[in-house]
Amino acid sequence: MQKAVELIRRAVEESLREDVRDTGQAQWPEMLGQAPAMQDVFRAIGRLSQSNVTVLITGESGSGKELVAHALHKHSPRAGGAFVAINTAAIPKDLLESELFGHERGAFTGAQTTRRGRFEQADGGTLFLDEIGDMPFDLQTRLLRVLSDGQFYRVGGHQPLKANVRVIAATHQNLEQRVRDGAFREDLYHRLNVIRLRLPALRERGEDIPMLTRFFLQKSARELGVDAKRITDAAVARLQAFDFPGNVRQLENICHWLTVMAPAQVVEPKDLPPELMGVPEPRPVAMFQPPAIDADSMPGLAPLAAMPSSLPVTAAAEPASAPNWLADLEREARRLLEAGEAEVWDALTRQFEGRLIHTALDFTRGRRIEAAQKLGIGRNTITRKIQELGLED
Repeated sequence: MQKAVELIRRAVEESLREDVRDTGQAQWPEMLGQAPAMQDVFRAIGRLSQSNVTVLITGESGSGKELVAHALHKHSPRAGGAFVAINTAAIPKDLLESELFGHERGAFTGAQTTRRGRFEQADGGTLFLDEIGDMPFDLQTRLLRVLSDGQFYRVGGHQPLKANVRVIAATHQNLEQRVRDGAFREDLYHRLNVIRLRLPALRERGEDIPMLTRFFLQKSARELGVDAKRITDAAVARLQAFDFPGNVRQLENICHWLTVMAPAQVVEPKDLPPELMGVPEPRPVAMFQPPAIDADSMPGLAPLAAMPSSLPVTAAAEPASAPNWLADLEREARRLLEAGEAEVWDALTRQFEGRLIHTALDFTRGRRIEAAQKLGIGRNTITRKIQELGLED
């Protein structure tokens, strides 16, 4: 009887482990691409996945660096272990050390319990360090020591710890230039740059855009519980002619936008968002927030993502129920349109973004990264917008 109970317990535990493993894998679709540049990436993943060597993934923001890192883990002998990712640019400097290495109880104010860091969490698996080029200089020394001898200390700890971790790093920055500027340790650069894998920008693999577009339209439809939109060849051609500064992430967001906004089941060129058409969107799309749009990767929709989500998708909301500032916006837009002003969209967008960023910076006392986090945009976006809008001190 005892053996039967033990067998059942093991079967249940294994079933739960399989469920967790399947769920984790379902969140990471296989990478798509038929372009020669992507085929080179796939071949490199196949070779590198069987090795324990440190890999440095480079490429523009939104090009899929984390997907590559996860593929390297998924197809490696470490696939049964954890894949732990951390964006070193998104965590404040005073918290990043604790995030990476953990802390002991009482190590600092608020440390009421001992906490395992990402290195410990990734033991037996893979640790993905995203945006490694933005890591604070003093923490680079600690990271170098871990990569050199595999040992580290928790914050406030005195006992050396070891973790069997494969490190994969990624950056969109030019690390060689960062080294020359004195912002990145040269010895750490050489430690990370054992094998470099460059991920091509979407504009370098335009032949993949039709396949990716249809995949993302299907994916968005499943997420929203609606029928998938179809897209005409003419609309796809317009997509292929676009530069895509936000790369694959931007294309995915556009497909999500189309799933919500396109009026018919077949997407035509006239249904594409304004930044793809080169002219202002005729429909009043700035009066609501479509779900799950990433304003950071779609700068043209930044004011759209900042709007309140309580209004309906159509512009038929009663004026009396709208907040005063929306009514003022509507009146100003109407005044400019009636006056025959050119580039009304750009003019109002610049005013809106300028006031929003100015307010956030005032709220955070000039701390740009915190202001960007409060607004829900990236630090690169807020820096670019400050320069574009002339908000420099």
